[in-house]
Amino acid sequence: MKTIAFNGSPRADGNTAFLLNYVLDEIKQEGIETEIVQVGGTNVHGCRACYQCFKQANQHCACKDDCLNEWIDKMLKADAILLGSPTYFADITPEMKSLIDRAGLTARANNEMFKRKIGAAVVAVRRTGAIHAFDTLNHFFLIEGMIVPGSSYWNMAFGRERGEVARDEEGLRTMKTLGQNISWLLKKICN
Repeated sequence: MKTIAFNGSPRADGNTAFLLNYVLDEIKQEGIETEIVQVGGTNVHGCRACYQCFKQANQHCACKDDCLNEWIDKMLKADAILLGSPTYFADITPEMKSLIDRAGLTARANNEMFKRKIGAAVVAVRRTGAIHAFDTLNHFFLIEGMIVPGSSYWNMAFGRERGEVARDEEGLRTMKTLGQNISWLLKKICN
């Protein structure tokens, strides 16, 4: 069993990474392999709507000039996928949007290749706008036919400066419960 997390923040050590690692720590405690991938701050570009992914049907995006296909391969090997983003003007980062648009279209062009994997969103927010970011990430999971586990609240925590989310007690409880729920669900699905 494996869980992979994608950090959409350009800050590799910022609040989003902290929250993703908090969830992954719970999952690791259950003996499940985890990995985190840095998406934010990379040169990943948006979908060009060429639809070559439908013609090629090889589980890859036709554009090979960035890391997207490497990330798709990691998503295919994982049983659970976490997508994390800070809130940028009430939505996700452009790099995360590029990941979900291109991986999502490629998956649909290849027999819904993420179907029935577990998917969970994690959002860091300074003040407001997190619900829209949370919805954007969850829309990806839902259109791909993935299983979205719940938690004790929406998967978000508040903080602006690096490390500030560590003081959001309710946010941390939510991340802990999310990690526990993903672990439980993985064991049910994969056994």
